[in-house]
Amino acid sequence: MMNSWILLRTLLLSTSQRNIYRHTTDRKKRGKIVGAFIGSACLYAMLVGYSISMCIGYGKLGMIDAAPELCALIISLLAFIFTILKTNGYLFHFKEYDMLMALPFEPGTVAACKFLYMYVKSLPWYMSVSFAMAAGYGYYARPGIGSVLAWIALTFFLPLIPMLGAAFLGFLIARVSSGFRKTNLVQTVLTMLFVIFCFSSRYIIEDIVHNDKVEDMLATAKEMTGQAADVYLPAGWFAGAVKRQNVSDFLLLAGVSMVLFAAVFCVVGKSYRRINSALMSHAAAKDFRMTSQKERSAVRAIAFKEYKRMTGSTVYMVNVGMGEVLSVLFGVTTLLIGFDRMVSMVTQGAPFDPSILQPSIPFIIYFFIGMVASTACSPSLEGKNAWILQSLPLDGKAIYRGKMLFNLYLTVPVMVFSELCLCVSARVPVADTALYLVLGIALCAFSTAWGCVCGIRHLRLDWENEIEVVKQGAAVAVYMFPNMFAVMGLTVLMVFLGMRVDHWLLALIMIFAVSLLALLCYRRVMKLADKGD
Repeated sequence: MMNSWILLRTLLLSTSQRNIYRHTTDRKKRGKIVGAFIGSACLYAMLVGYSISMCIGYGKLGMIDAAPELCALIISLLAFIFTILKTNGYLFHFKEYDMLMALPFEPGTVAACKFLYMYVKSLPWYMSVSFAMAAGYGYYARPGIGSVLAWIALTFFLPLIPMLGAAFLGFLIARVSSGFRKTNLVQTVLTMLFVIFCFSSRYIIEDIVHNDKVEDMLATAKEMTGQAADVYLPAGWFAGAVKRQNVSDFLLLAGVSMVLFAAVFCVVGKSYRRINSALMSHAAAKDFRMTSQKERSAVRAIAFKEYKRMTGSTVYMVNVGMGEVLSVLFGVTTLLIGFDRMVSMVTQGAPFDPSILQPSIPFIIYFFIGMVASTACSPSLEGKNAWILQSLPLDGKAIYRGKMLFNLYLTVPVMVFSELCLCVSARVPVADTALYLVLGIALCAFSTAWGCVCGIRHLRLDWENEIEVVKQGAAVAVYMFPNMFAVMGLTVLMVFLGMRVDHWLLALIMIFAVSLLALLCYRRVMKLADKGD
């Protein structure tokens, strides 16, 4: 255990942005770090505000006693989902693997260190939720000092059990996929299937407990939270330690977390080296045949290189490709069950004319596809190999055009297919459908160019783990959050204006506006490429 803490301390010091800020003399790098800190502070503030608002709602409804269980369930769910998406990048197939395994430490110690690193990096998110809800609970319930201390102390243990469960599941996925020749592809498919199951399970559960009466749902919300805590024991232990100041519940949550930590990495350590070796090696095909080489333009060659880079990284493919997969599933599902019924499910049977949603169809699909553009993270993913691209007889414009072309290859076909599914299901007129398709393609172009602007402006090549770029990078955050809120706002605006303006005219206006934004972003990319930024 002590060895894990030594490795963890070294890893945190070497990757700490605060440490880099203190010692670097590069003003540009210091500015980027300050910007990243400000962006993170804004996200934490939003999370705190949302958590406090939940407690206010529970307090107003007289259900504040359910807040501890709710807090435990939210943190556990977040920890499980975040960890299942990060496990591959943190525990397996990471860049410093050879260096760490050459040190005189057991494989289980190295795996435990990487898990603790993932835990420490994610802990501020969980603390934001927990401490904010503790403040709301304290305001309404007026608990004793013992309850407050128990809440604060157990906050650090709450994420451990779901994180360990997700890490062990990721280990099993890696264990299964390591036996296949296309390990990254198998691992990506297994991870995507599990994430899709997590998304769909919400609607399965919602369908089981669905009740048309909102009052009845509010009346049973507290009971449902308590039942969930009875099923998920750590939530019940947390609630018992906070509300009843039960010492045994406190010791159970802390003790079980530490015992599971030791047990999981005892099991993982036994095959940790072999799994990493299998994931990092590539078996040669026995039936290899020499064929003629394909000739491509420089831009298309860069796009093909980006395709190979994506299919060679589970973290990259899952996070960038998940939106496209969900978009296709949403389109097919809508086509099968009908647009009207899908709207009825979302509105829970409220009186609503589905036809007024037709102008927002391109934005609904874009909400999936525009989650993360590959161009937001692909410039930084070059990492320490960026010099290879820079040494080629290519200018920066060609390189970034190739990266943008790949994102268009990835998003435009999915956009067209999903939009057609929704338009056919919603019985949209042919002329409007054609305009919606043009608008969808324009949105893909904007997403591509805007993502590339963010990727270049917030370029980071000194990363040690792909997750630091793909999931935690400043470029992805700057791209995703304004884009997401803008799309939600535009979706509502399209519905509102669609009741007053002809749909075809509204589509033409949005095509012009989005195309103009895409053109401006593209020109910005070209200027940044000229500067070598």
